[in-house]
Amino acid sequence: MNNPILNEIKNLVADRDITLTLLAQKLEKKLGRKYSLASLSQKLRNGTIPYSEVRHIAEILEYKIIFYDLKKRAK
Repeated sequence: MNNPILNEIKNLVADRDITLTLLAQKLEKKLGRKYSLASLSQKLRNGTIPYSEVRHIAEILEYKIIFYDLKKRAK
């Protein structure tokens, strides 16, 4: 099964040369609640990770999420 969010997060983590385990630890610290590799992996595999958590992941990895208006693209 093709899972775009799983693939994207794995690529971003690899680009930053950290592990999903370390990402889960950083999420736990940022969110102030228990966050394990197992729960992160499950959310990514199932495609059930909330957008708010994706935003936190982007911040941790020092990325910015941008919405690009396809209707306004150059003609």
